[in-house]
Amino acid sequence: MARLELMTEPERKHIEEVKCPTFSTHPWVPGPPLKQRRVAIISTAGLHRRDDRPFTFDPGDYYRVIPGDICARDLVMSHVSTNFDHSGFQQDWNVLFPVDRLKELAEEGIIGSVADFHYSFMGAIDPLQMEHEARALAGVLKKDHVDALLLLPV
Repeated sequence: MARLELMTEPERKHIEEVKCPTFSTHPWVPGPPLKQRRVAIISTAGLHRRDDRPFTFDPGDYYRVIPGDICARDLVMSHVSTNFDHSGFQQDWNVLFPVDRLKELAEEGIIGSVADFHYSFMGAIDPLQMEHEARALAGVLKKDHVDALLLLPV
């Protein structure tokens, strides 16, 4: 884990001056009860399939599609921040990609269903640069009848 007291002065100053946006805590749109919702995961951990290309910083290369039936051994993290601790993910992938927990919730009837596909963004990229891709992905999620997201910011 990154600790401010262990960073160099320029790194610490940069982190301390980053403006954090605020968001409303109210749902953006109404929806059905949780037990009827189709849930997808969106992470910013830079996750991708082992056989997929690693993330680049090319414009538009912001997220990867993660199949819901992927095995833990076939998912890798290429998050580039040296300040990010990967050990929790290496011990239990559900820390950053809780698809097993979502499947359990669906089996118990707590949520309606789990989406067939999930998405992982490279969290080391400025979110403001990703608006176009995020809007396109929202359309994909809508076509897949996803009406709830589990957002996992890293």
